[in-house]
Amino acid sequence: MKRKYDVCAIGNALVDYEIEVKDQFFEENSVEKGLMTIVEEDRQQELLSAAQGKIKKRQGGGSAANTIFGLAELGGKGFYTCKVADDSDGALFVEDLQNAGIATNLDPAGLYDGITGKCLVMVTEDAERTMNTFLGITSDFSSQQLSEEAINAANYLFMEGFLVSSPTGLEAMKKAKQIAEGSGTKTSLTFSDPSMVKYFGDQMKEVVSGGVDLLFCNSEEAELFTGASNLEEAKKALKEIAKQFVITLGDKGSLVFDGVDFIEIDPVKVIPVDSTGAGDMYAGAFLYGVNHGFSAENAGILASHASSAIVGKFGPRFESGQADEILKKIKPRG
Repeated sequence: MKRKYDVCAIGNALVDYEIEVKDQFFEENSVEKGLMTIVEEDRQQELLSAAQGKIKKRQGGGSAANTIFGLAELGGKGFYTCKVADDSDGALFVEDLQNAGIATNLDPAGLYDGITGKCLVMVTEDAERTMNTFLGITSDFSSQQLSEEAINAANYLFMEGFLVSSPTGLEAMKKAKQIAEGSGTKTSLTFSDPSMVKYFGDQMKEVVSGGVDLLFCNSEEAELFTGASNLEEAKKALKEIAKQFVITLGDKGSLVFDGVDFIEIDPVKVIPVDSTGAGDMYAGAFLYGVNHGFSAENAGILASHASSAIVGKFGPRFESGQADEILKKIKPRG
């Protein structure tokens, strides 16, 4: 029976404030480059004030949100479960979902009291992104926000690794996985960031317990999670916890395990501008592929093209016409 959604995703709802900075900005403001750091609201406001005049874009974001937007931009059907407040950033987030045709648990007429989470995305000339995030109301994301109906109506449940940093978020992930497994919905997970594996490894293992159908990670996350000293060891260890998985390798491409074989996916060369959301887009395009008749290899090729398109521009969304151009290049099979 055909299900209503390709993917039901759960994750943090954040509004991205994207700015271009030089390395000197990090030194002057005591920011650790290249990492996602959770900060309090006053610290984030301090950084926003320091970056005044440098803000390039403001739009709905968050790891799983970027993934579900990527899926939708390619033509997939998605549902996004999240939590935003009744403020201007929350209204912007809901409007972005509606414009993209993404179904959601959010009711514009009944949003929550509080402050919508914000992510200050600082991009340097080497295209590396550094994030300082104030979670706001999404820090209380819990099982209460889950839509059992939407999970049951999806081919895949997709969970954002950042949720493990919150006790209620962790419980929501475990509950969502339980619901999915009970209805035959496949489970998928992204580790999201090395810091989540490094500092919340035990919580991540609680989510992974019993295995997942599809896992997304990069090489550093794979080694940190498995305790492996190299990629070869990590590959073997991941086969014990995921039926299929993808390891992204930056400018070296990616590695897809389709349940039987390892498939090397070549990188797509592009002049790097901004790496924000590249891994999220890879997951969105790969999930689109496996939901629409693509082989695992060609889903990886599609995802490689999609993520490279994001690296070659500013921001985590396609420009007009980019999704169609990419889909014309990649056949589902053969």
